[in-house]
Amino acid sequence: MRSARRWFSAAAVAVALTTAGIITLTTGTAAAESNGGVRIMPLGDSITEGTQVPGGYRIGLWQRLAAGGYRNDFVGSQFNGPGSLGDHDHEGHPGWRIDQIDANITGWLGNTGPRTVLLHIGTNDVLQNFNVSGAPGRLSTLIDHITAAAPSADVFVASIIPISNAGQESAARTFNATIPGIVQGKVNAGKRVHFVDMHAALTTGDLIDGVHPTSGGYDKMAAAWYTALRAVPGSIGDPGTPSTPGTGSALASAASGRCLDVPNSSTTNGVQPIIYDCNGNANQRWTANGQALQSLGKCLDSPTGATAGTKVQLWDCHGGTNQRWNVNSNGTISNAQSGLCLDVRGNASANGTLVQLYTCTAAANQRWTRR
Repeated sequence: MRSARRWFSAAAVAVALTTAGIITLTTGTAAAESNGGVRIMPLGDSITEGTQVPGGYRIGLWQRLAAGGYRNDFVGSQFNGPGSLGDHDHEGHPGWRIDQIDANITGWLGNTGPRTVLLHIGTNDVLQNFNVSGAPGRLSTLIDHITAAAPSADVFVASIIPISNAGQESAARTFNATIPGIVQGKVNAGKRVHFVDMHAALTTGDLIDGVHPTSGGYDKMAAAWYTALRAVPGSIGDPGTPSTPGTGSALASAASGRCLDVPNSSTTNGVQPIIYDCNGNANQRWTANGQALQSLGKCLDSPTGATAGTKVQLWDCHGGTNQRWNVNSNGTISNAQSGLCLDVRGNASANGTLVQLYTCTAAANQRWTRR
């Protein structure tokens, strides 16, 4: 059997450890960088943007992900950082408060389709003394808007880092004390939300100007994010195996034990996958490239307007939401556009049975295991 760790191909981007200069010192229009990996949106204010240290925590986080064999794609409308940062896209907006992020979040999420969101926000509410007592309610509303716009995403909500000014630090601590309860309320409602105690990861000694971290402080943030992400399966994908990049693994139906198969190894657009005796051949190996599932250089595709009973197909990869799939913890694989699950038609087990999209039930004919 092939190891499940081969499910994601190896990190495609080697971390540059050169002394290259800053790619851009200011936040600008996204260059839409992508290595095809699991989409992560770094979301927040100047601490996400990396004020004082362009790239901020994203540098250390990217390096840890790459070194760990993870394949990830930072997404967002903004772009900055040094050469040691392999992907410069982010959604960090210097000076912005919770309400300003909230006013734009639905559009950002719709444009980028992140699998994971890293939220660090609230510092400017404190610094601007902007109705600080209302900040927890604004944060709760923002989280609701994120989970509504991206229901399949894991949302990591961090407490804000320390502030050197004693009065502002007291307000920050009061705000931070409400966050675990807010997050737990979302979890109780079935949302994929997680708390990260970022305040505890730094001290005021890690600040360069009383607000923004030093390079070492940003790296402590990177370590905290990385630990939190690795604790939630699927949030950053599975680490690849460098010796066998792109080989993928088989997907076996829990009901029949037969594998998802591209008939006759056809690469014609529209060919419809089936289940067949597992044989380890290339037409039964599927690589998770971010949220895309690829075999033979083509992507698993849900036809536009698909409803329950629509057959899945193979198609040229284009990155649309109908080619994005969520590998869920219960073994089901759901389509990001339709919300329907990969299903063996009629719960049949015979070789050649077609695979379709159907309302998710988590029945055995909708559960898949990696081989």
